[in-house]
Amino acid sequence: MKAYLTEKVNAALRSLGYAENAKLAFEQPKLETHGDLTTNVAMTLAKSVGKNPRTIAQEIVGALHFDSGVITKVEIAGPGFINFKFADTFFTKQTAEILAQGEAFGKTHSGAGKKTQVEYVSANPTGPLSVGHGRQAAIGDTIANLLHWTGHNVTREYYYNNAGRQMRILAESTYARYQQFFEPTFLFPADGYQGDYIREIAEKLKARRGDSVRLLPREEALSVCKSFAEEELFTAIKNVLARMGVKHDVFFNEDSLYHDGTIEEVIGELRKLNLAYDQDGAVWFKTSALGTDKDRVIVKTSGEPTYRLPDIAYHREKFRRGFELVVDVFGADHIDTIPDVLAGVKALGFDPGKVKVVIHQFVTLLRDGEQVKMSKRLANFVTLDELIDEVGPDAVRFFFLMRSTGSHLEFDLNLAKEQSEKNPVYYVQYAHARIASILRFAESQNVFAEGEDVSHINYALLVGPSEVGLAKLLLTFPDTIEAACYGYEPHRLVTYLGDVATAFHKFYHDHRVVIPEADLSKARLALCLAAKTVLANGCRILGISAPERM
Repeated sequence: MKAYLTEKVNAALRSLGYAENAKLAFEQPKLETHGDLTTNVAMTLAKSVGKNPRTIAQEIVGALHFDSGVITKVEIAGPGFINFKFADTFFTKQTAEILAQGEAFGKTHSGAGKKTQVEYVSANPTGPLSVGHGRQAAIGDTIANLLHWTGHNVTREYYYNNAGRQMRILAESTYARYQQFFEPTFLFPADGYQGDYIREIAEKLKARRGDSVRLLPREEALSVCKSFAEEELFTAIKNVLARMGVKHDVFFNEDSLYHDGTIEEVIGELRKLNLAYDQDGAVWFKTSALGTDKDRVIVKTSGEPTYRLPDIAYHREKFRRGFELVVDVFGADHIDTIPDVLAGVKALGFDPGKVKVVIHQFVTLLRDGEQVKMSKRLANFVTLDELIDEVGPDAVRFFFLMRSTGSHLEFDLNLAKEQSEKNPVYYVQYAHARIASILRFAESQNVFAEGEDVSHINYALLVGPSEVGLAKLLLTFPDTIEAACYGYEPHRLVTYLGDVATAFHKFYHDHRVVIPEADLSKARLALCLAAKTVLANGCRILGISAPERM
């Protein structure tokens, strides 16, 4: 619809001499009675043209030339909106385009190959991934998929740190549990990681190294424990992400920023710009000169950097690697540091407008209406692995994506396991499986087969409201992808697929599909196949399966 109208309205604007100043865009009206698309181009032209918007709208409408049978109504509304109503046959005939594109339907080239990096998960290897990490994984991976579908050149990245205080605690915790196999009264550190996973890692270390580690000098033994625990935990992290279908192209170690001198370079650059100074034994970032409320410590009196410094240095590296768009997916606990990191990016000469930060809120698990409590320090939190074990990877990804990233998510475990239309992921997948069943039956009756020539199908026979409604909805799939992508809102696609499933079930309720009238039957079966195509493509973007049978 937008492509068709863009061509026609631009032609009218050129004929009127308005094209140079026009900002043409189309939106779907809030009320269906206002048509299928509307544009405010007349209102945006008013100042430059020096005319009343309604007068301009009347001129544009008078200069429009449409193909017969495509547009049934054009009207001017309010202060100068131009509303367009398409013929029903326009939508049903476009079903052929969906079938022609198949697995590629929905892909666009708006990204124009822009070199794009998406960073997500980025948990340090100190323990199993939590459900909060799982939500971030689903969001980040799906945003990367959306960017890929809109033509971006996407790199998926995981940023982690295997140094610092947390890793020291991991080493000491593993060492203590290891020692306790030989000396049960060996003291466990007060701030150590309490989870059973530490005992399991220590047990593996004992199985591999026997008692040799306890005979080493303490610092050497701690180094062995740290390396072993890190390797075990990172392997576990990668394995659980793989269970969700989440992948990364690059694993970037924060520690490398120290070894290659990047951190010192960044401090030096900030000092040259008079944006870093020493006070009370610490190094401060003069963010007050960049519009924030007060200056921030970037190196503590202990010599240890705060999160802000390596994050600024890492973003400097992102730009140096040539990324034109940087998408950071963070949990709500990062919200305080983001303005300072962006200020650092700007101070170092890069465009912070090219950094898009997506903040997701926390997850609460519910079972039987009661909250399942989580506490990483006390180690009774539910791990992502356990959640996948309980409800399956498809439900995990789908449920994590159902709500906007800015909304707190209540994950209903009972609902996620229910095999009924109440379960939103089951509802979408069942629609796909049901269509697959219909198409198998049609093929068994020699009526229609996937892959057959559909060029001669008479789509004009599809005139019922639910037939037209389904066709119209399917055609908005590319626009839905664009909106979900550039709004960084994967939940839009989740909602859309639910709407497609509902529209299909209504269509199938209203109309028999495999019927004696061969031409009408083929048209309806082709519409079924188009719906199946859209559902399958949408599920691929969400990272969930589209089953043929359920």
